[in-house]
Amino acid sequence: MAAKEKITIVGSGLAGPLLAISLKKRGLDVELYERRPDMRKVHISAGRSINLALSTRGIHALKEGGVWPQIEKIIIPMRGRMMHAVNGELTFQPYGKDETEVINSVSRADLNIALMDAAEAHGVSIRFNQRCTHFDLRERAVYFRDEETDERRTVSAELVIGTDGAGSAVRTDFLKMNRFNFSQQYLDYGYKELTIPPTADGKHAMETHALHIWPRGSFMLIALPNVDGTFGCILFLPFEGKNGFQQIRNEADVVKTFEEFFPDAMPLMPKLAENFFANPIGSMVTIKCSPWSHGNRALLLGDAAHAIVPFFGQGLNCSFEDCTVLLELLDRYGENWPVVFRDFEVARKVNTDAIADMAVENFVEMRDKVADPRFLFKKKVELALEARFPGLFVPKYAMVTFHRVPYSVAASRGRIQNRILAELCDPVEKIEDLDWRRADELIHRDLTPLDEV
Repeated sequence: MAAKEKITIVGSGLAGPLLAISLKKRGLDVELYERRPDMRKVHISAGRSINLALSTRGIHALKEGGVWPQIEKIIIPMRGRMMHAVNGELTFQPYGKDETEVINSVSRADLNIALMDAAEAHGVSIRFNQRCTHFDLRERAVYFRDEETDERRTVSAELVIGTDGAGSAVRTDFLKMNRFNFSQQYLDYGYKELTIPPTADGKHAMETHALHIWPRGSFMLIALPNVDGTFGCILFLPFEGKNGFQQIRNEADVVKTFEEFFPDAMPLMPKLAENFFANPIGSMVTIKCSPWSHGNRALLLGDAAHAIVPFFGQGLNCSFEDCTVLLELLDRYGENWPVVFRDFEVARKVNTDAIADMAVENFVEMRDKVADPRFLFKKKVELALEARFPGLFVPKYAMVTFHRVPYSVAASRGRIQNRILAELCDPVEKIEDLDWRRADELIHRDLTPLDEV
């Protein structure tokens, strides 16, 4: 490569440190700026602290960055969904065809700390309490304000990469560009963070290796395990209307809601009301925009370019996959940034749009369908078809979570497979009664081997 340019990365959440590590390993001059204080020294929220689901795409990026051994120590594998009925009945639905196909629960804060530690170990400088107030595309200058001292700083940057999340300050200045497209769509649902503490002997109070879901039609509660024995719980409710946050005004309302809808969870949450009113109601947004870059000066990556709602567990994995693709292009073209950025967006945007749409669809599935016997039957049939037609019929969830096929391919094949499932499942009640000859015809007619995609 030619003379190395200085790269300023704005945002040291998750994608920022991982990308900085890999750029530094390639000999590039990288500096990270972060609005928040150093969470390793000051107790702060990790941002939207929903436990994250780490799977194949994210793990691949961590391995490529050489940091997987550190991260592997702070994850808990989840083998499937554990559905909790109102009467306390439990139903387990495996995620994959065997115990190698799992998703991994990881604390956002623990992951962020591990990545920042790794970045600094690779020689990356991280400047904290630096709020990006303005980015001047023409002057190639980034303006920061110190959140503690109010000191103003101007950083000359040959190249700026915005990894500063859904509320990206870098993206705000992209809005001034001609023909910059931007859309945001908020869900009518909010979320509230709650906690299930460990038992007296420090163990998990429920099955450890599962994502627990209390599906209640128009709303739900979920819980993911942490390595310290706690469960990070998220209550998803409509903002307004029946069974909405607007209806829960005091401790009695909280107790009434949980006694009625989540009776088996309530005894596990001794500080339920305290947690409920201590934590804010979060919102969830899908953001799509284009272009993601400006010549050789600036790039948006991760949630700054394509924020998605958390219901497919792919926000983290999608952002990390951005790093994978960008680095592959950098290795191919060198520091020809206009070409790297152009091909990066061509490769990624169709796929990030696809996972954004699938994430919203999966919210409906988790909230409404996972307790439906016919839905569960179709899931069993999916696994049976995958076993009989390996590499040909692969459930959409598996394509997204356990493979690295493009998200857009998973979405299009998923639609085809849903039609096949409907034709095979609608006339029968048991897997033994499936028309396997018809299944063979449909699958070989409509699907090509996944490894040929």
